[in-house]
Amino acid sequence: MLKSLKIQNYALIEDISVDFGQGLTIITGETGAGKSILIGALSLLTGARTDTSVLKDKQKKCVVEGIFDISRYGLKKFFSDNDLDYEYITFIRREISPAGRSRAFINDTPVSLSLVKELTSHLIDIHSQHDNLLLNNPDYQLQVLDAYADNSALLYKYSLEYSKLQTLRRELANLEERAEKEKKDADYYQYQFDQLDNAQLRSDELEELEEEQRRLSHTEEIKNALGQITYLLNNEENSATDMVRQANRAAEQITDFFPRAQELAQRLDSTFIELQDIAAEAEVMFNDIEYDPDRLEAVGQRLDLLYELMHKFSASSIDDLLAKKQDLEQKLLSITSFDEQIKKLQTQVAQQQKTVEQLAAELGKRRNGSKPKFEKEILLLIKDLGMPNAQFEAKIERTELSEHGQETVTFYFSANNKIAPQPITKIASGGELSRLMLAIKYIVSQSRTLPTIIFDEIDIGVSGEIADRMGQLIKKIASRLQVIDITHLPQIAAKADTHLLVYKEEDSNTTTTKIKSLSTEERIEEIAKMLSGERITQAAVEHARLLIAG
Repeated sequence: MLKSLKIQNYALIEDISVDFGQGLTIITGETGAGKSILIGALSLLTGARTDTSVLKDKQKKCVVEGIFDISRYGLKKFFSDNDLDYEYITFIRREISPAGRSRAFINDTPVSLSLVKELTSHLIDIHSQHDNLLLNNPDYQLQVLDAYADNSALLYKYSLEYSKLQTLRRELANLEERAEKEKKDADYYQYQFDQLDNAQLRSDELEELEEEQRRLSHTEEIKNALGQITYLLNNEENSATDMVRQANRAAEQITDFFPRAQELAQRLDSTFIELQDIAAEAEVMFNDIEYDPDRLEAVGQRLDLLYELMHKFSASSIDDLLAKKQDLEQKLLSITSFDEQIKKLQTQVAQQQKTVEQLAAELGKRRNGSKPKFEKEILLLIKDLGMPNAQFEAKIERTELSEHGQETVTFYFSANNKIAPQPITKIASGGELSRLMLAIKYIVSQSRTLPTIIFDEIDIGVSGEIADRMGQLIKKIASRLQVIDITHLPQIAAKADTHLLVYKEEDSNTTTTKIKSLSTEERIEEIAKMLSGERITQAAVEHARLLIAG
């Protein structure tokens, strides 16, 4: 429950602190005094967005802080899941800076606005003056029936499974679209793959072929050079090997008396052997080299093919072509596996749809099962609120699967038994909507554990005895949870456990909204004023005493 509210620099409010107790707190005040400003400030704690226009003093920040007793509402897991310190007495604060920056805190820990909104959705239900229009919203009507049927846990489960179904459907649609596109390209991919596969590529082939082409293109030069090498090393007269042999003999002849020549002789001997090997190898090469125009043409054709493929596939090497071939192979394999993937995903979608339909059927069963009792209770309440001939029906219609299940709900209403019930968007007046909404809030409050409900003039359009009956119903709600009610009606104000008065103070510079808790005598005076206006009569005072006494 809300224990206190502190507001600084918001609209007409300079700095106020308000304490709230259990039961029914009534807030009254003249029109324009600032009662709804309290609701606006409190809405900041429920995640409402705002800007610097709310600042009374544009040079100072706005601060709204609520203190809540959350000890009985099972919120430990929420705090644990969001890495927040759990305290039985929890502080929620919003700050709006002069620069327009908004900050939110839970127990002095900075948090996102969405997190504040999620937490306070478990703590406060604010019914503003315009919320009667929610009754015109089919989604809200469905939410009301679900709240009455206590479907929250089942709805949460359904929502998770429906979300999974939607995800699987999107995956299937994307896969089918991709498969269709890829299959259109399959022939082209196969053509490219076949080109590369038929080429029988080898990683080092290009360099080998280019070297072979150079050799075949210069056969005559190579053969002439090898013949010259062989001749110079091995001809019968003045060959290089013969000269080295003669030098070796000369060195050996002087080794007996010139030992240092021994090393020269050995080196010359080694050189002679090496030259003989070179000459022999050059002769072998000479004999191996033959001009082969057919092979030269074949190598040229092979190189032309490789160059063409490299150009076509924007490759800089054979390895690039091989990588492209592998990529095409994977694409083709992927295309051939699309049918299997699609079939598998279709099975998953069908299974998930079955799960969702089962949960939707259970939701529908609970909704239809709760409908008669819900209608009966609403009728009893609205008849008690001054519409004895009212007719009410929550018409349930089956639809396609949606995020809410397989039903829509439309509230049909008539205040007169001579007029057939029609959707409330077409028939209900403002006062009738107020009474119907209060009846709904009463019934829903019985099934929800929400600690605090705030009514901002839910009694618009009613007066007299009906106002008194609405006050009694609000009082009943306050017996189960904390109710804060802003009202202009003395019949409702008289039901208060705590009565707060909002008023304005003016000086030459500014107008400021204030709030105070009324004593018993001050309550009598305030209610008498609500009955008779600024000039309070003795009859109004006595009437006020009677209203408060009940």
